[in-house]
Amino acid sequence: METLYIVIPCYNEEAMLPITARALIEKMDTLIAEEKIAPNSKVMFVDDGSKDKTWSLIERFNRSCDLFTGVKLSRNKGHQNALLAGLMTAKNYADIIVSMDADLQDDINALDGFLQKRAEGCEIVYGVRSSREKDTAFKRFTAQSYYKVLSHLGVDIVYNHADYRLMSKRAVEALEEFDEVNLFLRGIVPLVGFKSDIVTYERAERQAGESKYPLKKMLSFAIEGITSFSVKPIRFITWLGFFIFLVAIILLIYFLVIHFIGKTVAGWTTMVVSVWALGGLQLLAIGIIGEYIGKIYLETKSRPKYIIETNLEEKD
Repeated sequence: METLYIVIPCYNEEAMLPITARALIEKMDTLIAEEKIAPNSKVMFVDDGSKDKTWSLIERFNRSCDLFTGVKLSRNKGHQNALLAGLMTAKNYADIIVSMDADLQDDINALDGFLQKRAEGCEIVYGVRSSREKDTAFKRFTAQSYYKVLSHLGVDIVYNHADYRLMSKRAVEALEEFDEVNLFLRGIVPLVGFKSDIVTYERAERQAGESKYPLKKMLSFAIEGITSFSVKPIRFITWLGFFIFLVAIILLIYFLVIHFIGKTVAGWTTMVVSVWALGGLQLLAIGIIGEYIGKIYLETKSRPKYIIETNLEEKD
């Protein structure tokens, strides 16, 4: 039997953690009793610099039950960095690692499917939503459009998969070889390779607390995914610039012809529209290029992706 660690990033999850802990105790005890995982398997909560009592709860769970352990980051570093910190810490103790969110919207019963796929030799198993019927029409449209855009841009991503997945220790060690600072694990993990498969599940509603991904963060995360894995937006600017140059040549010829046949018309409207259109396009182009330059700047600094303040595993 293999030792399983479930890694759960947490940020201000004081309201949700007791519910999550109770559900996971029942599920992990069942898996251990059925001899699907080793008795020393654990749940590792990663406190991403929470401002509430999240870490106090994690310490209390750790003292009261051997099933729970935790890692505390020195400050808030974001979901992806906290998740990576948990994965890199858990690989020192586990044979297989499952990552999931603290809100229990990912069906924990899908763990049975994960372990079955693992028994069949898979190194990575992706949890994939079977439908988005519970989402609002806006969220469903934007999410599906985003996956399609990523696919068209050449990003190798699993459709309708977030960060609910199983990875073997070997796969996590391979993931460690990716040294980039701008993290988008949904796009990086498929690049690891190895035998993989999917398990579908129905996503539930959050039972307590508030979502940590409002629209502003969702947009930021979406831009991160696109700019971290594709240079096609820059190439698009190049082709757009070439197209506008051709249009400008055609308009120049047109206005010269109009001038020589004596039908010159005051062109204030054309001039104003052209100036605003080209000005806006230039600002957009500079912004997109600046996004990539900013990423290069962050990568060259090579700052640590996270700093662990406390690891409860080392205290046990």
